[in-house]
Amino acid sequence: MSVLHLNESEFDAKITSAPLAMVDFWATWCGPCKMLAPVIEDLGGKYDGKAVVAKVDVDQNQGLAARYGVMSIPTVVFFKDGKEIGRKVGVMPAGAYTQVLDANL
Repeated sequence: MSVLHLNESEFDAKITSAPLAMVDFWATWCGPCKMLAPVIEDLGGKYDGKAVVAKVDVDQNQGLAARYGVMSIPTVVFFKDGKEIGRKVGVMPAGAYTQVLDANL
């Protein structure tokens, strides 16, 4: 499964049905987002079957970005049973993300 690329029409179904999810809000023109992309891809593989790892392009899905108050990108939002449980803004090492995922598995 690896990393899902979600849009507004499929976001709620995928995130609310997942016990644990991590969503990277990003844009194609964002340099820091490009730096974070390999980390997100790697986590998608490591957590396959344990958590949903997804990306949302904020330019194509402005409604989702507004709904979750994404003011800066990259912003990674963590969800448990469809409810936000945390977020990380900016590029961080993989351990910052795995710490939240592992604590909520």
